[in-house]
Amino acid sequence: MSQLAESRYPTVPELVSSVRELAARRPELSTLRRVGTSRGGRPLHLLSVGRAPRAVLVVAGAHANEPTGGSTLLALAEQALLDPELRQDTSWHFLLCADPDGASLHRTPAPRSLLDYHRHFFRPAGPEQPEWSPSVLPPDRLPPETRALTGVIDELRPFLQVSLHCTDLGGSWVQLTRDIPGLAEPFAKSAARLGIPVETGASDAAGWPVSGPGVHVLPGPGSAAAYPSLPEDARHTTWHHAHRYGGTTAIVEVPMWASDMVGDLAAHPAPRTALRSFASRLRHDGWLVEEVLQDALPRLPHAHGPLLRAARWALGLVPGLADDWGRLPPAGTSMAYIGSVDAFGRRLPLRAAAMLRRVLVSAGDRAAPRLDRLVTQWSEAFAERFGARWVPLEHQVEHQARTAVEAARHARAALD
Repeated sequence: MSQLAESRYPTVPELVSSVRELAARRPELSTLRRVGTSRGGRPLHLLSVGRAPRAVLVVAGAHANEPTGGSTLLALAEQALLDPELRQDTSWHFLLCADPDGASLHRTPAPRSLLDYHRHFFRPAGPEQPEWSPSVLPPDRLPPETRALTGVIDELRPFLQVSLHCTDLGGSWVQLTRDIPGLAEPFAKSAARLGIPVETGASDAAGWPVSGPGVHVLPGPGSAAAYPSLPEDARHTTWHHAHRYGGTTAIVEVPMWASDMVGDLAAHPAPRTALRSFASRLRHDGWLVEEVLQDALPRLPHAHGPLLRAARWALGLVPGLADDWGRLPPAGTSMAYIGSVDAFGRRLPLRAAAMLRRVLVSAGDRAAPRLDRLVTQWSEAFAERFGARWVPLEHQVEHQARTAVEAARHARAALD
């Protein structure tokens, strides 16, 4: 593993520089090229290792607030260069950062706590996220980052796309657009070896079929969404784009801070009551942030920047999601699932408050201290509620990289 991956989360320029040095070691095997340009004019780079026609595409940086993927991509690229077995009948391709504009706004070089993480938080609004935008926008309005990603998929026709994601607090899980038989066992062994909990009830995969503990398979067309109010539909993201070529996508999630609560399969004693309580808290917390926003808007000189758009997008999800939790039967009833919904309900207003706080601090607005208190209070309560413990970055990277390699190995075996 590279020294950069062991020390801290690299910035995108640092990642590009490290990959350039890596490619220079074996120019006969590797190519680094520009495959697109972001809305802000930043380049999108693709590293290719090996010449075999059967391809694996690894995507990092699809969500600006999930920085582990860049370190993992660097470790995987180095492994692909050094290990001829990985290149046997398989070429590896690495999209270094799918959203370099977003990455420039979210800063997590070495967070010490969830409060540090949220003080510099950014996650774009749904229509501006490269993987998710096709689920909320018509084809003629897709951002250039999305078009670059789908163009790479069209060119490579990968049998496997691996999207590297991380969660702020929780456990590790995998989402698959098609099942990869045999993946669940090495995934679980890797997590256990590194002391990373497996998240068995991830609300991100609510209602999805389960291939094994923490391994979820995207339901087919016609299945109902667990949260009807949410505008995004995973079946319309770039994850599914590989299907037109017979490929599969694996989304590998690892936690920055772990919670041992996320693997509890015991039945929750009162899941409906818990969800109604979460819905009430979500409405209340969302209203606290919305109140500050409406008070401050007339004083903001630039009311359409990416931080403010993202904060308003997050706040816009609150009423519908609270209604979903208050009136629908739970998509799961385990302690793990109810805990995951609890975490989701804490994240949404906290993230909106964190991004709005940055806007107000930059503008010198008088309402900034109020949001600073909320972000501090909610970050500390989140960490305390779930017993947050830092997962060493080298463990995040090792587990995510190993899972990606195992996904490729098992998906490749299924082709033979």
